Amino acid sequence: MSLSQSAPRAPARSAARTRAWRGAAIWSRGFRPFFLGAAVWAILAVGLWPFVFSGQIELATAFTPIDWHAHEMIFGYLAAVIAGFLTTAVPNWTGRLPVSGWPLMALTSLWIAGRVAMFESARLGRPLAAAIDCAFLIVFAAVVAVEVVAGRNWRNAKVVALVGALAVANLAFHWEDANSGFAEFSQRAALALVVMLILLVGGRVTPSFTNNWLARAGSPKRPAPFGRFDAFVMGLSGLALAAWVFAPSETASAALMLAAGLGNLGRLARWRGWLARRDPLVLVLHAGFGLAAAGFLFTGASAILPAAFPYGASVHVWTIGATGLMTLAMMTRATLGHSGQALVASPATKAAYLLLATALILRVGMPFFPRFETALLHAAACAWALSFAAFLWGFGSLLTRDVRVRGSWRMQSKV
Repeated sequence: MSLSQSAPRAPARSAARTRAWRGAAIWSRGFRPFFLGAAVWAILAVGLWPFVFSGQIELATAFTPIDWHAHEMIFGYLAAVIAGFLTTAVPNWTGRLPVSGWPLMALTSLWIAGRVAMFESARLGRPLAAAIDCAFLIVFAAVVAVEVVAGRNWRNAKVVALVGALAVANLAFHWEDANSGFAEFSQRAALALVVMLILLVGGRVTPSFTNNWLARAGSPKRPAPFGRFDAFVMGLSGLALAAWVFAPSETASAALMLAAGLGNLGRLARWRGWLARRDPLVLVLHAGFGLAAAGFLFTGASAILPAAFPYGASVHVWTIGATGLMTLAMMTRATLGHSGQALVASPATKAAYLLLATALILRVGMPFFPRFETALLHAAACAWALSFAAFLWGFGSLLTRDVRVRGSWRMQSKV
């Protein structure tokens, strides 16, 4: 018998016993508490935002309203979605058991504590609030790194690196905000990391799930495999984002951003998404990746023609559009697949997608209708909140309890 076939050692058996959770279903897999928490926080934080922005509500936070809002969308909402996705996907990559039970409770509690700390940072003081808030991403990055190294899954080391970089960006956010009163640089750096994560993970799952759908449909056509062109565009995208972080208004940065946007649209076209347009679960992945590409174009154009492409509106193509739609797409698909459901978009799922697209249109349109800016902000926040309310309506029971398998199409987890 070879070493790889030998019986598991005592530590492995101990870990298996520790993770063999038989309690409430919500603590059985990472996607359950984190997707649930992300959706609830998306509703609460954005629901509050128009009133905070207009000064009608004053938060007990040490940060400016805009910094608090940006932080909670990136390091609050998005961090929870990433945690839910990776704590569920990494075991499929490594062959190891998932984090569950008490360790998952502890990890979730760290994330919740961070939201409370940011909300109450004026009372807690910046140092304590920063320590509590930063703890989650640091611990989570360490957990993912341990799993990937233990499973010798070097192919996904780049994902671990991006999560670690996001943890560093959160530390930088607190340091920059404490020293200058705002966190403009670290916000751009964090958003750049998020976009790279979308290009990396979205660039893997979008053609993969499209290929699966086309195979089931009996189509002889397939998405183009990852090749030199994709690698070149990924490198160009990283360079463009780095230039944007350090010099967002420079012409050279704008040129790189425009080139990266066109390159990623080229990648998207090679995946033949129009052939799978009848499946909303697949189509939304193409839409999310397309908005990531569009974000490059809008932010690049903003540096050249700021009046025609306002900076705030352009950035929201990435934040509401690419990030919001891609995370919602992964939350819906992963929840269906890992709870044994048929991969079919329900009315609630379709409503969630359409409402999020509506939120994007309303928010991007704000600068062009200054007389209705406040109304459009409230409408965009309402559409966003309703989108995640629809997600909770359609998926809440799947996240909180075990449900019998109702279909045979499972999520292809090797992403």
